[in-house]
Amino acid sequence: MIKTVEQEAVKLIDKINKLVTRPINLMEVCGTHTNAISASGVRHSIPKKLKLLSGPGCPVCVTAQKDIDWVISLAQTEKVVITTFGDLMRVPGTESTLEKEKAQGADIRVVYSPLDALKFVENKSKLVVLIGVGFETTAPTIAGAVLKAKERKIKNFVVLPLFKLIPPALRVIASQPKLNIDGFILPGHVSTIIGSEPYKFLVKEYQKPCSITGFDPLDILQGILLILKQIKTHTPEIAIQYKRSVDKQGNLQAQKIMNDVFKITDAEWRGLGTIKNSGLKFSGKYKNFDVRNHFNVKTPKSKPTACRCGDILLGLIIPPQCKLFAKTCSPSNPIGPCMISTEGACAAFYKYER
Repeated sequence: MIKTVEQEAVKLIDKINKLVTRPINLMEVCGTHTNAISASGVRHSIPKKLKLLSGPGCPVCVTAQKDIDWVISLAQTEKVVITTFGDLMRVPGTESTLEKEKAQGADIRVVYSPLDALKFVENKSKLVVLIGVGFETTAPTIAGAVLKAKERKIKNFVVLPLFKLIPPALRVIASQPKLNIDGFILPGHVSTIIGSEPYKFLVKEYQKPCSITGFDPLDILQGILLILKQIKTHTPEIAIQYKRSVDKQGNLQAQKIMNDVFKITDAEWRGLGTIKNSGLKFSGKYKNFDVRNHFNVKTPKSKPTACRCGDILLGLIIPPQCKLFAKTCSPSNPIGPCMISTEGACAAFYKYER
């Protein structure tokens, strides 16, 4: 007997089939969506005319090459303890990786929470540096660690702020006709923090149907269906499928903490270039927590590779269309960050869709 979840999935897929009468391209912005779509087989259950394209929703993947090189050069300094989330360890810089630097003696620790980094501040002769990679979901947690360090009067804890903000990147993507995106599956985790209001420009300025969507297969199918209904009726809106976690306002307390510790700045994204007002830096009263005010390191000149991670992040191609995919580039020998991060499109395709 078919299980209830499977019955619901079949019904949703049937409804999706009836609404897809022409080629339609939807972009799932979040890397967790990309992984869930590949793992659950959603891509192979929907009509071939309906394409799901990965977007710039993997924070490690969109971190610029020069920033990776800066981190690696900093790790070569004996006066620091580098603390980082695990996905960053194997991302290739121009000449090395954090994993290789650790093997050569650099003091690099993988942490699972920003507060974990504060455990290493006992050695006052070294600065503990937390690499701040993430979106609006991660920034408040690192802001919380900064507030805790200030409260405890810790002087040897700093952060490299490499945060990215999702809405400005979506503006860049929506404004490029060559990308041919018909609608957006918006990120559930980020939207839990910022709410739905920051996406309104996608409807008002670009008439793009959207759905803030959860991460279960049924969530994703429901989110797709919400977008297809908007396309059929020509009534774009920011629908919220993920109502159990997201509302219009978002998490006001998290926003307050983030806005207190950080202020908006321009940021460079891999594949998208420099995007205005798409990053965060420390506000004036917290500027001493920025590691760049303590160190000025030299980085090697970047060298181009055949990796097309940037094009994948823009939805221009899918991973198998990169000539390195599953050949010279694999999880055991990653050439670019899209193959390394658990939220990277190449890693998801390699594991589930080869």
